[in-house]
Amino acid sequence: MTESAKNWNSLQRGYVKKHEVAMIENKEEKERVILVGVCVSDGDDTEVSLRELAELVKTAGAETVETVIQNREAVHPGTYVGKGKIEEIRMLLAVHDADGIVCDDELSPAQMKNLEDALECKVMDRTMVILDIFAQHARTGEGKLQVELAQLKYRATRLIGSYSAMSRIGGGAAGASGGIGTRGPGEKKLEVDRRLIKARIAQLNRELEQVKKNREVARSMRERNRTPVIAIVGYTNAGKSTLLNTLTDAGVMEEDKLFATLDTTTRILRLESKEQILLTDTVGFIRKLPHHLIDAFRSTLEEAKYADMILHVVDASNPDADAQMHIVYETLRNLGVKDKPVITAFNKQDLVVSPENCKDLKADRVVRISAKRGQGLPELLEIIADLLRESKVYVECILPYAEGNKLALIRKYGELLSEEYVAEGTAVKAYVPKDLYGQLFGDA
Repeated sequence: MTESAKNWNSLQRGYVKKHEVAMIENKEEKERVILVGVCVSDGDDTEVSLRELAELVKTAGAETVETVIQNREAVHPGTYVGKGKIEEIRMLLAVHDADGIVCDDELSPAQMKNLEDALECKVMDRTMVILDIFAQHARTGEGKLQVELAQLKYRATRLIGSYSAMSRIGGGAAGASGGIGTRGPGEKKLEVDRRLIKARIAQLNRELEQVKKNREVARSMRERNRTPVIAIVGYTNAGKSTLLNTLTDAGVMEEDKLFATLDTTTRILRLESKEQILLTDTVGFIRKLPHHLIDAFRSTLEEAKYADMILHVVDASNPDADAQMHIVYETLRNLGVKDKPVITAFNKQDLVVSPENCKDLKADRVVRISAKRGQGLPELLEIIADLLRESKVYVECILPYAEGNKLALIRKYGELLSEEYVAEGTAVKAYVPKDLYGQLFGDA
């Protein structure tokens, strides 16, 4: 094992040990936290965002004991909230015997350190909570690599040297008993940590680049096989995994929690026409999705970019459904997903009070479903089949018996509606992909 690898393992053991201690403490009692948000405009959705943050905190295993909102023209650059609000938070920490605070935005390193110094408690931000949830729920090797990369990028910007961290290691005065190679100024712990994290990030990027290449190979194989791909997207906890499980044998874990499933799952779905399509479940979206996660999970999130169709699942029972749809479309736009047919499935109809409010002007087709109860799924499959036909060419012709290979290609890659044997050959009615039509019949 190289010296760099040994140092990295040593650093990791330190983090793991701290994490294990925290887990033991959490078994005895949940962390009690106060949520803190800043409202900077009248149209701000701070209250909604904080309710969502409370759900994130709950999913991460902590308990919210109080919520604090400060109205300001802008976030305080040094401490996130103003001096008066810090004093109020200090009193609330004592009243509720809270362990720390969670801020609704990503804090700068300076803001986090200044708040920790002022409040003398644990300070977390929204990004830290989301990264913790992702770390808990990652199951596959790829998912774990992506989460670790996001965590290290976040941690690398927040290495701040305390007194103990600034002590030097590996050095000593000339002639001291440290031995050959240990004399001299040495390195600060902080510098070692930064160097090791930088090296680990580079290694993870190389491994994820290989994962990306594997995805591209799989994608090119699907294109050669002309298998349509539908990406299931939506806000976290909208019911994407439940829908995939109901339509296929995916067996993905279902929980009424944010980011219950994290790893991408692809399954075959056979339509009534016998045509096979691939359904790909993607990572759920959320407000203020950390840019570290977007960068680390880009190869996974971009599955939607290369899909033939988008199936947008919406929790229609959520009073904030319109805002959640906007966030999903904005995230897709940032990922470069455009010019795709979109089906919006308003899910959880069994919990909806006003079904008439289920509208999405950006979707090509809209359907109301309950993935859990199977309601509306036949209509959804019919809509999928209709939209797939729109990308194909209708063929009605007689194929000579000598051209049986063409009929085989139509059966394999198209939708064969009927075939009848006549004297001249096989009378065929079918929908075929446009590129296959050109291959079979030329440009005529």
